[in-house]
Amino acid sequence: MSAPRLGLIGTGGHGRSHLARALRLHEQGRVVLAAVADPHPPEPSALPDDVRRFDDGAALIDAGLTDVVVICTPIHTHFALAAAAAQRGNDILLEKPTTATLDEFERLRDIAERAGVRVQIGFQSLGSAAIELVRTRVAAGEIGEVARFSATGAWVRDEAYWRRSAWAGRRTLDGRVVADGVLTNPLAHATATALAIAGATRSEDVRALELDLRRANDIEADDTSVAIFSLASGARLTTAVTLAAAAHNDPYVEVAGDRGALRFWYKTDVVERRDASGEVRERVAATSVDLLEDLLAAREDGRALRAPLLETGAFMRLVDGVVTAPAPRPVPAAWVERRDDDLGTRRVIPGIERELERALAAEATFARIGSPFAEGPRA
Repeated sequence: MSAPRLGLIGTGGHGRSHLARALRLHEQGRVVLAAVADPHPPEPSALPDDVRRFDDGAALIDAGLTDVVVICTPIHTHFALAAAAAQRGNDILLEKPTTATLDEFERLRDIAERAGVRVQIGFQSLGSAAIELVRTRVAAGEIGEVARFSATGAWVRDEAYWRRSAWAGRRTLDGRVVADGVLTNPLAHATATALAIAGATRSEDVRALELDLRRANDIEADDTSVAIFSLASGARLTTAVTLAAAAHNDPYVEVAGDRGALRFWYKTDVVERRDASGEVRERVAATSVDLLEDLLAAREDGRALRAPLLETGAFMRLVDGVVTAPAPRPVPAAWVERRDDDLGTRRVIPGIERELERALAAEATFARIGSPFAEGPRA
């Protein structure tokens, strides 16, 4: 089989990592990098000979030069580009979240099925062997009876982050859904990974969803939120995340039982086994498969994808819930500090890390656990 022709749409920002991967695979002969598209595409000198350059992703697709397309573009452009690529017969690696709305997800699912193409979604953490490792150990009773599933992350995002583009931190832009909030974009992997470990990946696996969306920054979308899933299995899954932390804290997913817990640090591919008191008893380093290479392997031998479009339906229930919910409530100014240091000029909710942990333990929203910033201004 000849090497597939690869097109990359979006080469700036996170797209730079996709470009580096595409160049490596081209050098190895695994793909032929045929075309790139970006409003500011790389200079010809940065690309192999004969790579076509476009300033528009739709034009790249229409040129009919590709067999596989990587799409790393703003969320609200995902559906149109992926649908066009699928209708041209391309297999696709589409960055997360899958689409901006559940309706777009369902339409893209139908288009991909009719076209007979593969669509891999860029939840890179789903390429980790840790997911199956945790599920196997839970099934073996290693932590006893499962009490809850949870996911959390506390990150720093400075004011420049929210100015990075016209769609940054927006719920809508020019009448189109954007959904660039903490739950659906920066820390989306946390929920997607927890859903995978819980075995709840399809839309019908989610019975109900409760949200508490808040924002410390002057944006439309949420930057500090809790999402509580009631799953069809009867289990509950709680995500508590923020982009207004005092410092960067690695995100993790945890399955807690009555005899301990298994915690997966998905950014570093490490699984910890903790006893009932919370003490770490074992650490295991897992391996991870690159999702583009996984897509290429599936083309060669027909294997199942690690992060197929259909298996992101449960996550899309979260996206749908966020975009149809009332606008996030602003955290009262008295509970927000503006800091300027080596992490940038940013807004911080003091003590938010503790409130995230409380929400996870109680499987409850900020409002229901009585978080101070959820109760209103200081007296």
